[in-house]
Amino acid sequence: MPPSLERTLIVMPAYNEEASVATVVAEVREKLPGVSVLVVDDGSLDATAARATAAGALVARLPFNMGVGGAMRLGFQYALTNGYDVVVQIDADGQHDPAGVPALLDALADSDIAIGARFSGEGAYAVRGPRKWAMRLLSVVLSRITGTQLNDTTSGFKANGPRAVALFARAYPAEYLGDTVEALVIAARARLKVSQVPVSMRPRTTGTPSHNPFKSAVYLARAFLALVVAVIRPRAAITETTVV
Repeated sequence: MPPSLERTLIVMPAYNEEASVATVVAEVREKLPGVSVLVVDDGSLDATAARATAAGALVARLPFNMGVGGAMRLGFQYALTNGYDVVVQIDADGQHDPAGVPALLDALADSDIAIGARFSGEGAYAVRGPRKWAMRLLSVVLSRITGTQLNDTTSGFKANGPRAVALFARAYPAEYLGDTVEALVIAARARLKVSQVPVSMRPRTTGTPSHNPFKSAVYLARAFLALVVAVIRPRAAITETTVV
C-alpha cells in the first residue's frame, strides 16, 4: 500500500529562488492536499525564505550555501525527527510537476527509492552533447551497482521511503552531484531497492539553464569524479548506517 500524503514531506532545496518558490509551493499544496512542504533556504541572498513562508511552507534556513546535498540532508533529518515516513524532493525552479508525486509514492510500495525518470517515454525533455553521454554512461554503471535498470540517475525528482529516510538522515552526501550519483551507491550498499517512474519535466520558470559546451564538459568531469569517489569511499562508512 502506498504511503499517504499526510505522512509525506516535500523537501524543496532553494538557493536564490525568490522569483519562483512561492508559485511552486502553492502548486504543491494545490495538487497534493494534506502534504507538508519544507523549503530549505540554502544560504540565499534574496527573499526566498520570506516568500516561501508567505506561501505557507515550513522554512529552514542554512547560514551559508551548502548545495543540494546539504539542504536535503537537513530535510531528511527534519522528516525523521518529526515522524514523516516519506521524503519527496521537488526543485524550487518549477521543473518538477507535483502531479507526478502520487506515481512515485505508488512505486514505494515495493521499493525504497523511486526516481522520477525524464527519459522513459513521458514528455519531451532532452539533453545533448557531453551531458547526454555522461548521463548514459552513469546510468549504465549505476544500473549495475543498484541491480536495477535506470536511465536517469541524475534526476532530482525522487521519493524516499522510511528506510531511505533513516539512512539519508545520517549519510546523505553533500558533495557536488553526491545527492544523485553517490546517494544511489550508498543506497545500494545499504541494500535498499531503487526503482524509477516515467515523469514529464518542465522548462525552468526562472533562472538560466547551464547548457553550453564548456559547462557540459565540466559537468562530465565532475559527474565521473563523483562516481569514482562514491565507489572508492570506504565501505565501512556505509555499513555503519545500513538499515535493516
